[in-house]
Amino acid sequence: MTDRWSNEAVIDLTQESLRAANTRLQSQNGTSEGAQFRVLNPGGAHALACGLDSPVRVEIDGHAGYFCAGMNKRAIVEINGNAGQGVAENMMSGTVRVRGDASQSAGANGNAAARCGISLKGADIVVKGNVGHMSMFMAQAGRLVVLGDAGDALGDSIYEARMYVRGSVEGLGADCAEKPLDAEHRRELEELLGIAGCEGVDSTGFKRYGSSRQLYNFKVENVGQY
Repeated sequence: MTDRWSNEAVIDLTQESLRAANTRLQSQNGTSEGAQFRVLNPGGAHALACGLDSPVRVEIDGHAGYFCAGMNKRAIVEINGNAGQGVAENMMSGTVRVRGDASQSAGANGNAAARCGISLKGADIVVKGNVGHMSMFMAQAGRLVVLGDAGDALGDSIYEARMYVRGSVEGLGADCAEKPLDAEHRRELEELLGIAGCEGVDSTGFKRYGSSRQLYNFKVENVGQY
């Protein structure tokens, strides 16, 4: 693979342990420096590149296991493969890009399985394929863009997060409804598509979904939906 980042440090997981690799990555925490790393032969390792808190850039050449790039803050992590469950869990800021598929998680160029964006608290997720059932369950803030289809119970018990889906939606969850897609939302959507590198894709064909705000306060007639 041609180097895209100059002056990068190489971490080979056939030559050093996962603990040692994460220690090297986390050694940048608290700094304002933009160090750059490439991780070779990840072999599906779990909890790789977790707990980063600096503008470090990490490119992982291969598949990652569970919870890759979890608790990310400020770092840019790119996975040139698939990612297991919980990728970018508890992410506060930064960018995590999965160029393959993601299992029960978020931020994939391919497809994401069930509960994509669960309890999202402000991050933005762009999935270039499909998402599974109960995606954005209890999402509080942030935005999800899906270029493919969405499974059942989309946005169940959602709060103030927004969802844009270009394909079909199998079913909406409790208190989720289709919303108007006005000029403000089209600009927002196209900005997200641009950031995610979705060349040639605009807001055409997308629908917006969000909270109906009927479950914010307890009502006895809605007891079956809580």
